[in-house]
Amino acid sequence: MFGRKKRTGTRDGVVPSGESNAAAETAGTASAEQAQENPRALGPRDESELPGERSEYLDLGALLVKPISGVDVRLEVDQRTQEPRAVNLDFRDGSVQLQPFSAPKSSGLWEEVRAELIAGLRRDNGDPSVTRGSFGLQVDAKFPATTADGRQGYRLARFVGIDGPRWFLRAVFTGGAALPGPTAEVLDDAVRALVVVRGQDPRPPRDLLTLSVPEDATVRRMADSAGQPPAPVADADGVAPRGGDGAPSGPAVQPPRRGPEITEIG
Repeated sequence: MFGRKKRTGTRDGVVPSGESNAAAETAGTASAEQAQENPRALGPRDESELPGERSEYLDLGALLVKPISGVDVRLEVDQRTQEPRAVNLDFRDGSVQLQPFSAPKSSGLWEEVRAELIAGLRRDNGDPSVTRGSFGLQVDAKFPATTADGRQGYRLARFVGIDGPRWFLRAVFTGGAALPGPTAEVLDDAVRALVVVRGQDPRPPRDLLTLSVPEDATVRRMADSAGQPPAPVADADGVAPRGGDGAPSGPAVQPPRRGPEITEIG
């Protein structure tokens, strides 16, 4: 649905060791400085701040998505309840998974969620580090993996948390969106264009806000580009949804598996 800018990047999506850090240090300094002062300065917005008409957005319940050329929208549906659990925006070789949660009136959630996420990533060999990105503080993760030619590498993920008025938005960028470049820029802009619909009903903190499927949407079960089912959707604290017996359905944090996102080591 929306394309911009000439695509750049390394061949086959493989970045030699060390280059990703150098790129991160030189990209997006202006937006990062603005995010340091106010992470929501450029969006996403609350329903009370809705720019324009609601009809200009794809209505997914708790999230209103602005159509952008080249960006595809898909819903992840819980297989047991058949209810939407996350929204994915896909662009070229990257993707961002979005989940909106309720939050306390008096404070945000990202600081405590970030600490819990880091602990979960360390348990799952995610090698987390905290950096400052276009939405303020973010958690970058590297999961051990093997390249197509059998060498050791890692899969990348960029975890972002955005505190709004009584809501918290969790965004996980993978593939080309985990590194600075055109894909990340487009999906960052797509996240900034979102509108969160919290509603007025009382909700406990970290309660997943209700997502809905548009009436005219075609629902189909999707697998990722490697032919694997998507990783379990995580709650705000990074814990995978529980099964019918109350036991966790998977590890706290799972490596992303979509797209050409293996980065070569050495």
